[in-house]
Amino acid sequence: MSTTASNASSAPGGHDPLATLAALPGVPDAVDSVRRAVDRVYGHRVMRRRSNEVTSEAALRAARGSAALSGADWALEEVRRRSDFGSSADALSVGAALRLTAEAGQLLSIWRQSPLRVLARLHLVAAGGVVQQLTDGGFSAGAGMGVGGGAVPEVPGETIGRPRLAGEPVVEAPGPNSPKPLIEAPLPGAEEVAGRLDGLSGLVLAGSSAPALVTAAVVHGELLALRPFGSYNGLVARAAERIVLIGSGLDPKSICPSEVGHAELGRAAYVAAFDGYLSGTPEGMAVWIAHCGRAVELGVRESTAVCEALQRGAA
Repeated sequence: MSTTASNASSAPGGHDPLATLAALPGVPDAVDSVRRAVDRVYGHRVMRRRSNEVTSEAALRAARGSAALSGADWALEEVRRRSDFGSSADALSVGAALRLTAEAGQLLSIWRQSPLRVLARLHLVAAGGVVQQLTDGGFSAGAGMGVGGGAVPEVPGETIGRPRLAGEPVVEAPGPNSPKPLIEAPLPGAEEVAGRLDGLSGLVLAGSSAPALVTAAVVHGELLALRPFGSYNGLVARAAERIVLIGSGLDPKSICPSEVGHAELGRAAYVAAFDGYLSGTPEGMAVWIAHCGRAVELGVRESTAVCEALQRGAA
């Protein structure tokens, strides 16, 4: 919620705001349902022999789903066959989503040490492609002034890889025919963004007894609320949710693409559930967390279908 992350750094010792959210009515049921679904797909016989193939397919489908929410609703086979992702806003979005799903699994250890560095890296990857290897000592949240691998229209190079400053614009996706923003809530000012990002980082670093679903939903929702970068905020928010789900141990092989579920539930439902997060009320937060849980379950269903298809092909 809009106050959870920003208040975390000033919370009294021992207080766990995420655990409080985990106890809201309906949230324990959502958490249990997600855990049962994840356990089932991890128990599939195909996972014992061909988990890498399932992971690769899940990443592709996750990228397609995340891009669809950002306005680039391509068919899966179009995403699979294309090699050019630089001609329009939707092509740029699909390319950015593919890069993010490939990058997310490489950032787990750094996320636990410095979430802000990872968020900066994610925006670099989305907006400008891979610029340099992220190492413990080689990159900071304020870096990323130069971008290689081709220009990204309408995004000045100096804005890539850092939170926006006062007066800087925000677009859903740069490029020709840029789509209308999915999230139209008032945009927080740069000073508020900086403070709340610090609060979100504090939440992650402090750790929590809350289930992974709750943490992932809060990270996702807070980044959507802040829209801290000049572009691709939705893609970055969903990639951060993916990192939490993987790094928490809930989905260590990254085979439960919540992005697929968010896209399947639809843009209207996504926005409606996010309004609950923005409300900051217990009821609204529970709706958002449950929505994120349902998205994970639909991602599980997608990967279960992939497992079944691989099994049939091997028979």
